[in-house]
Amino acid sequence: MVIREIAKYLHKDALTINGRTVWDNVKDAVNYNEKVITPLAKPFKPHGGIAVLRGNLAPSGAVLKPSAATPKLMRHKGRAVVFEDIDDLNRRIDDPKLDVDADSILVLKNCGPKGYPGFPEVGNFALPAKLLKLGVTDMVRISDARMSGTAYGTVVLHTAPEAAAGGPLALVKTGDVVELDVGKRRLVLHVDDKELARRRKLWKPPPPHADRGWVQLYCDTVLQADRGVDLDFLVGKSGAKVGRESH
Repeated sequence: MVIREIAKYLHKDALTINGRTVWDNVKDAVNYNEKVITPLAKPFKPHGGIAVLRGNLAPSGAVLKPSAATPKLMRHKGRAVVFEDIDDLNRRIDDPKLDVDADSILVLKNCGPKGYPGFPEVGNFALPAKLLKLGVTDMVRISDARMSGTAYGTVVLHTAPEAAAGGPLALVKTGDVVELDVGKRRLVLHVDDKELARRRKLWKPPPPHADRGWVQLYCDTVLQADRGVDLDFLVGKSGAKVGRESH
């Protein structure tokens, strides 16, 4: 029914795997409940489920899922609490002495394609235990990681370029002011360019995860989130034929 509803945007005469066209497969579909599948003319929401954010913290973009976010946090400015990597997060997130409150913005670095390495599903990391005990259920979280499509939270993901590749995310320090404005599709680090330039001169890339083998090949060639996290030497190439079985 969904395909029938949006068919005017599709190539209706394209063949599908069953030998019939896209339109032949769906033309007789019946919408039994328009509250479940709303008509195209009366959408459930006026905008789609993904917001692409840009700004000096994400020059190549970042993504957020508005349908999973807390409305009051969709426009928010707060003090950054920074974790350098997933191990740093795991060590400190539940420390009772962590300097954090409900208005803080949690920033997790080095969890992107190169940094983890891989593109891990850790972007919707848990809130500090001491805030959970106070009833806080959501906070703005920013990372270069990803999360499941069913996960919840005001979570900025896929920040590109990632920290490990020298993106601005790598330069964020605890205490910096970060502004999120989903309506304007903005993600801004309120640190002046002169200070960011000074920090960049001092920044050093994290040590390599491997000096040989597949991990090194992957880290050396993987593209950023905005370019699909493909390996650069595979871009534009067709799939490989599956060879004979190995056992």
